[in-house]
Amino acid sequence: MQAHLVQIDSVWEDRSANLARAERLVRGSDPKPGDLVALPEMFDSGFSVNTEITADRAGETRQWVQRVARETGCWLQAGTTVPAASGGCFNAALIAAPGGEIVTEYHKTHLFPTEAVALTPGAGAKVVELGEGSGRSLAPLICYDLRFPELFGDGLALGANMFCVSACWPKVRLHHWRALLIARAIENQAFVLGVSRTGHEPTVETAGGSIVVGPRGDVLGERGAEEGVLSVELPWDDVALWRRVFPAWKARRVSPGSYRPVS
Repeated sequence: MQAHLVQIDSVWEDRSANLARAERLVRGSDPKPGDLVALPEMFDSGFSVNTEITADRAGETRQWVQRVARETGCWLQAGTTVPAASGGCFNAALIAAPGGEIVTEYHKTHLFPTEAVALTPGAGAKVVELGEGSGRSLAPLICYDLRFPELFGDGLALGANMFCVSACWPKVRLHHWRALLIARAIENQAFVLGVSRTGHEPTVETAGGSIVVGPRGDVLGERGAEEGVLSVELPWDDVALWRRVFPAWKARRVSPGSYRPVS
């Protein structure tokens, strides 16, 4: 399996332009059936909390995710804003299977202060198996979640051996992004993928830095600030081997659902 991290320079609050741009990037990376394609947080809008414009109320982004997953035969993770039954909105990561069905929808647990005024926090970690019996279990997470290792611990307890963090990470704290992704891979003895957008937004400058980290903390691939796709082969046997040789992961005192944000 290859991972294709789509580092897009999203057009501010322009869904149609971003779906078209993302599709060109995905197709250009030539993913093979069974691969994983991942897009950043709110890839279809930029990091906007103007939910009257950005929320995917008509399902355009959802349908795009389903269609592209089906047509490429890939697993696809994509960040968007979705309406909540309560009347609010979630910062979400959709996971589509190669057949096109949405197999899980993760809602960002930790909201950054500027988005907390407009969005609803999620309920915690989720894990999805990438193919029945494949042994590949993915926990999707979003941006600010990266700073909270307990949430990763919940994912580990639910069986995750890969974490994929979709983000709009600011350039000014890019060194935190890289360091924390490597740390989470070492702590959980798992693959950790970080896919972030690049380019300027009205209130922040981003700089990409998408990266794939192996279960020993080794960097398997990394991208600079330019728009494009980072494609990396994931040597899956490394997770089981390293966990067997150095089984620190078994010593974690975490159980599913044990983590709760501080009120």
